[in-house]
Amino acid sequence: MTMILFLASLAAAQPIAQPPLAEPMAFQAPEQRRNDQQRAFDARRTGRILPLPEIERRVVPTMGGAQYIGFDFDSRSGIYTLKFLRDGSVIWVDVDGQTGQVVGRTGR
Repeated sequence: MTMILFLASLAAAQPIAQPPLAEPMAFQAPEQRRNDQQRAFDARRTGRILPLPEIERRVVPTMGGAQYIGFDFDSRSGIYTLKFLRDGSVIWVDVDGQTGQVVGRTGR
């Protein structure tokens, strides 16, 4: 009986308001993701962008104890977005894939 009351209270709970993302993430069809991956692979192979491990080597140590979660890559702009977590807050760091320079950051 206690479990039923607990589950009912969870169902009635209102969702916690979340701050909007810095930029809405667009849905990509599987074919589009494959094309993006192929463009990223080609750009890396031909030396137009730095490899991810090089980007990570430059950025991760500068994040002062934040946990590295993963990355996204935008093949059109050549921007890597590295994601970190610190004290329950997500931090996005945008890095130019050609130069390895940080070009933007959201979060704290």
